[in-house]
Amino acid sequence: MQLVFDPQLVERNRARAARIADRSAGFLLDIAAEELADRLSAVERHFSAGVELHGMTGAVADRIMATGKVERMARLESTADFGRDAGELTVVPLEQLALAPESVNLVVSPLSAHLTNDTPGLFIQARRALKPDGLFLAAIPGAGTLAELREALLSAEEELTGGVSPRVIPFADVRDIGALLQRAGFALPVADVETYTVRYDSIFPLMRDLRHMGMANPLTGRSRTPPGRKLFVRAAEIYAERFSDPDGRIRATFSIIYVSGWAPHESQQKPLRPGSARISLASVLKDKSGAQ
Repeated sequence: MQLVFDPQLVERNRARAARIADRSAGFLLDIAAEELADRLSAVERHFSAGVELHGMTGAVADRIMATGKVERMARLESTADFGRDAGELTVVPLEQLALAPESVNLVVSPLSAHLTNDTPGLFIQARRALKPDGLFLAAIPGAGTLAELREALLSAEEELTGGVSPRVIPFADVRDIGALLQRAGFALPVADVETYTVRYDSIFPLMRDLRHMGMANPLTGRSRTPPGRKLFVRAAEIYAERFSDPDGRIRATFSIIYVSGWAPHESQQKPLRPGSARISLASVLKDKSGAQ
């Protein structure tokens, strides 16, 4: 399998973010925590054992526990530095869940699945770890995220060097994520998108936040030549020219795909068998055409 992301660099980026521990850069996790907790609150059942997958700060696990829907939440993380204020934490690589089959009935993945080379495999591991009728929830940055930054960097580099190097990671489309849920064997899969716009004074505090989130460029196809400040100064100019508001502040887009899926169970609602409808489409259309 050709690797899109350098796993060691992904881990180093996340470990650096853990050491920096910039709470202000955790705003996306806070947003995801509220949204995932709200979605869990709408589920009319309780969960005895849940696990948060690589949630960095543990904010999502805390918010999930605050719903009163879960008796116990464990955390899996790639470095123990993320567990300084946590109780039950297990250190495992990003793409290895190390969970026994049918050992939990809730798995929550907040803002980390987009950094995996084998996302289908991650989903399959999550589904296997769930007991029958267990729930998988995830928040995944999707297509459109950081589109402004991508355009500014590409335009600046092409202008200055005549070529380009990938500097913003690719993000999956919501339809692709929905298809991966089905491929992994989840029942009743749902995927939808919420888009958030965050404003900054310039490109530089945005890039600082990305580093502090552990989202610095981990692509295997990245240029190994240091880009130099000239590139970022020109990118900042282009960003301000194309994506600023009247007050001069720039916009950064984050599109988050929220997904849910259930481990199959015989009690779950099944789709109707083709041909099982008792009223034909033709008769419905006939009735509608006769109505005035």
